[in-house]
Amino acid sequence: MADETIPLRWQPPPSELAPSGDNTGRVLRFRSIWISDIHLGTRGCQAEALLDFLKYTESEYLYLVGDIIDGWHLKKKWYWPQAHNDVVQKVLRRAKHGAQVFFVAGNHDEFARDFIGLHFGGVFVTNEVMHITAKDQKLLVLHGDQFDAVMSYAKWLAHLGDAAYEFALWLNRIFNFLRQKLGFNYWSLSAWLKHKVKNAVEHIGAFEHFIAESARHHKADGVICGHIHHAEMRQIGDVLYCNDGDWVESCTALVEDMDGNLSIIHWLDEREKLLGAITTPHAA
Repeated sequence: MADETIPLRWQPPPSELAPSGDNTGRVLRFRSIWISDIHLGTRGCQAEALLDFLKYTESEYLYLVGDIIDGWHLKKKWYWPQAHNDVVQKVLRRAKHGAQVFFVAGNHDEFARDFIGLHFGGVFVTNEVMHITAKDQKLLVLHGDQFDAVMSYAKWLAHLGDAAYEFALWLNRIFNFLRQKLGFNYWSLSAWLKHKVKNAVEHIGAFEHFIAESARHHKADGVICGHIHHAEMRQIGDVLYCNDGDWVESCTALVEDMDGNLSIIHWLDEREKLLGAITTPHAA
């Protein structure tokens, strides 16, 4: 279950948003953006795709919903290319220019849980937070590893599974390298394999229902999480369940428009369509 000793944090009203200066052309403006499972510090992280997403988006609220930095992998082997550093700098720049930025700790960056309640460069570190949409919906935001039975009761098994997952991602990189050479677009082999395995599908279903129950416990209208690398938005009884996906396989984000409507963006698939629909250029 979620850690009841850590109080929910209600986000303050946004300060007036200043232009970030990252983009002098088209930009997609949202009230809120949720991204998770970036896994900076691993070769599987699609940092360039995320940098492109951040370049063409702005929001009043930005939620980093756990597993932003992969501490597990960095403990075993250091890997930190310039693109990963650029992602961190872009996030800090968002905070500097007025966005309210929340870093919700996950299991791969569990070191951040030692700093709950602190600010770093304008980024607020927390374990869970309650977001209020423009429609006055209360949405509980947390990573979700607290509701993973493997994480809760057999952490060694989680590490073993993480190694197997890294191997699947390695196969995915080789597979997509060949696809690119043949002129095909990116397609996640690892995600396809994961969701074809019966046990994985059952595990995801159990996870979703456990986390929805937590939202009911907190008297929230819905819940937003990450952890399982499976972007989805659906009703589970009276609770709106939202998972913002990941930036390793699917490159997805959950967004709230200015009217409070929520949707999932599959950036690699929808990028051109979304940017093509913009008519008002971003001010320099």
